[in-house]
Amino acid sequence: MESIYYLFILFCFVAVVLALEGGYLAWNNSRGEEAQRLRRRLRAMAAGEHGGASETLLKRRSAADLSALERLFMRLPRVHLLERLLLQAGSDQSLGRFILGSLVAAATALLVGLLFHWPSWVVLALAGAAGVYPVLRLFAARRRRLLMLEQQLPDALDLMGRALRAGHAFSAALGMVGTESAEPLAGEFRTTFDETNFGIPLPEALLNLATRVPSADLSYFVIAVLLQRETGGNLTELLANLSSLMRARFKLMGSIRALSAEGRLSAWILSLLPFVAAGAFNIINPKLMSVLWTDPVGLKMVYTALAMITIGIFWMWRIVKIRV
Repeated sequence: MESIYYLFILFCFVAVVLALEGGYLAWNNSRGEEAQRLRRRLRAMAAGEHGGASETLLKRRSAADLSALERLFMRLPRVHLLERLLLQAGSDQSLGRFILGSLVAAATALLVGLLFHWPSWVVLALAGAAGVYPVLRLFAARRRRLLMLEQQLPDALDLMGRALRAGHAFSAALGMVGTESAEPLAGEFRTTFDETNFGIPLPEALLNLATRVPSADLSYFVIAVLLQRETGGNLTELLANLSSLMRARFKLMGSIRALSAEGRLSAWILSLLPFVAAGAFNIINPKLMSVLWTDPVGLKMVYTALAMITIGIFWMWRIVKIRV
């Protein structure tokens, strides 16, 4: 009897160990470092696919790699654009989680507005703003990341030029940038280097890089390299000229921003002055301002003023926005 008891204890111990091992393997296959690296690589290749004729890697991923929520969102039209935006912003958030978070934010704002019995147009505007706010944050993060990429690109081109002068191949120079440069530029070049190692032709890998990173400077680099491969020439000298041109452009851009700082400050003051003045008048004499939303003529004046302010803000924004 005691032997059966000890045998039962042994089997229970083995079962617990196997269960823990199976749970660890399941977690490692779905959430481990290797799985996360493979998922990031698939996302990068999917967002970098520039050809419209062939099916993208995003669509070719097996159903086992996607959650039920992501499979549902994949049916939405042009969802790959949002996937590309997430990648360009450097976000590790999955597509399904991002869309679900935006929907939850919009639903929460809608419930808050209904709970406090706010006007319907205020509730709808608040829900729309809460749902769009994550996308606006993504665009802001994307703009900051692209600016960092453009600032790192001249040094990366100099590194590639030195590698080519030392006798390395162009693909090896891409790998050097991916390992020795700083993020986020290193990650993009590392992805391009991995694509070439996986058998993707170098021109297609470079076009994927230009698609993933919508930067004019990087597009010039890709076009210059592709033209050099077609027509020949000194690639080292070409990279050096591109690097010096980018640095000169950054210097000129800094000078223009310094000279236009007064104009941008004037634009901010003129844009905020009507709202600040209206708030101050409403605090000092509420009856004076209440005519604007209690009288029909006052409402027409408010709508006309808002339309003219919007046109003025857009016009001043276009004046102070100088592209170099």
